[in-house]
Amino acid sequence: MKTLLAGSALALIAVAGAASAQDGISACLITKTETNPFFVKMREGAQAAADAAGITLYNYAGQIDGDHESQVQAIETCIANGVDGILLVPSDSSAIVSSVQQARDAGILVIALDTPLNPIDAAHSTFATDNFEAGRLIGQYAAARLGEEAANAKIAFLDLNVSQPTVDVLRDQGFMTGFGIDVKDPNVIGDEDDPRIVGHDVTDGNEEGGRRAMENLLARDPDINVVYTINEPSAAGAYEALRAVGREDDVMILSVDGGCPGVQNVADGVIAATSQQYPLDMARLGIEAIARYAADGTLPENTPGKDFFDTGVRLIAAEPVEGVESISVEEGLELCWG
Repeated sequence: MKTLLAGSALALIAVAGAASAQDGISACLITKTETNPFFVKMREGAQAAADAAGITLYNYAGQIDGDHESQVQAIETCIANGVDGILLVPSDSSAIVSSVQQARDAGILVIALDTPLNPIDAAHSTFATDNFEAGRLIGQYAAARLGEEAANAKIAFLDLNVSQPTVDVLRDQGFMTGFGIDVKDPNVIGDEDDPRIVGHDVTDGNEEGGRRAMENLLARDPDINVVYTINEPSAAGAYEALRAVGREDDVMILSVDGGCPGVQNVADGVIAATSQQYPLDMARLGIEAIARYAADGTLPENTPGKDFFDTGVRLIAAEPVEGVESISVEEGLELCWG
């Protein structure tokens, strides 16, 4: 086990792999946090793929979602270590671009996972859920469940953070599109004028943030009946805030992730529906791409018709609705992670 220092703000999770990696290939995985189950599973998938390929893998994470400086420091350390590739889940998808360019200038393959950079081609490639589609599916589901009452909905949006990273914007705007809201500028959160929108608040992608944001929006309008959440930890926090005021049974919560706790929350009626994504695939494919690049310089290819490699998304709903394709909770539990 080695110890790497990249500044006091950097959270070093682990350094793993063979002491002398096959062909000398090494890579970095940089996630937003080390505690979110999505990133925990992504790290496990990357490590398993790296071990299978004989690649030395260095793992880093920020302290919280939005910890941009720690990610900058991690990239600097990875450049100094001369790694062959970096897998990055950016906290700030715009501000990190200059650091990514430094890595590319050093001959390092940079692949964004889950969250596209802004612009998307700042990375060599992106392996991700179609985040707009993930949001669209839960928005479409919510509108179909409500039927005619969708016209009178009061919707709370529990987003990620104020920097509006691409994953945040895509899911938020996808939900609105699916629900039938005019999104105005599709690259910006919060410029819509639909009267059904109670407001937006940020959660930092965790349960505490979800509870706080839900409390804030309930104070603005206690009659909220639809809640969009950026992910399942924030959805769990929103549910606790609603339960505290006796509203847990008459508010529809929608989310994105598909982790096992989140899918179980669909089964238990905490979440009405969630869009399931597949972090193990993102990580595995990213490591395999780095191995190919180190071997012969081959760059990853995008999914035909898209500017990224789409790792898939499925809607999970306990109560399916006509016209919206979904899988059952039982199927979701077989595919879940975490």
